[in-house]
Amino acid sequence: MCQHCYAKTSPWLPRRGFLLAVGAAAAAPALAQVDVGAASRMRSLVPADQIEHASTQQYSKLMEQARAQRALAPESHPQLQRLRAIASRLIAHSARWNDRARKWQWEVNLIGSKQINAFCMPGGKIAVFTGILDQLQLTEDETAMVVGHEMAHALREHARARIAKSQGTGTILSLGAQLLGLGQLGDVAASIGTQLLTLRFSREDEIDADLVGLELAARAGFHPDASISLWEKMARVKSANGGPAFLSTHPTGPDRIRRLQENVPRVRGLYQQAVARR
Repeated sequence: MCQHCYAKTSPWLPRRGFLLAVGAAAAAPALAQVDVGAASRMRSLVPADQIEHASTQQYSKLMEQARAQRALAPESHPQLQRLRAIASRLIAHSARWNDRARKWQWEVNLIGSKQINAFCMPGGKIAVFTGILDQLQLTEDETAMVVGHEMAHALREHARARIAKSQGTGTILSLGAQLLGLGQLGDVAASIGTQLLTLRFSREDEIDADLVGLELAARAGFHPDASISLWEKMARVKSANGGPAFLSTHPTGPDRIRRLQENVPRVRGLYQQAVARR
């Protein structure tokens, strides 16, 4: 999730109470076809509304930087329109994995850069770089798998859990005091926003996002086999140039592809139902 990488390269034109709650973590939806289990309990240590607020602020800054560098795709750009249409279909199924997603102010933007990268920040702030679309020559279905994977990180609140895990008890308590009005909330938001730029998800988080993204895409009518062809393309790119930054946080390999192959049959029925409804 290397959100700050795009600053290095760009073409183009402008566009548009810390409660230490220990309630049980929400389980995966009962009707889910993939088995990813319950979301991390650690996420309860960081309030969702605050991390989403910090994410919104950081995303706005990133988009302003891209606009200033003439790297933000205009509303009329065909790749952006296509990307938003794909994301819209995926977003329609997001609340199944996180009820908070119903209230998120989703945003989808396209950044002109040779970087092979994409991300979805907490609260539904999505950005895709032209490099991943162009260099991998992604089909619509493969693009949906990229976006679905990144959305899954946000829906499963991996960033929220990772930030909690990275903090010591003292820092968590200090954060709690500030969120309760005993300190500077702006400082807390800035601190969290900075961490969102440098987070590295765990292997378990990546597996989680692969499978949840696969099911999201299948429910939205995107061919599940595209999840396999996507990572095969990623593997070829890695072999050709040593691996882009995206693959340092999203490592490819036979285990990843094998796991997807095992789960594609589980969601094929969802895909067929979605196609029949269209």
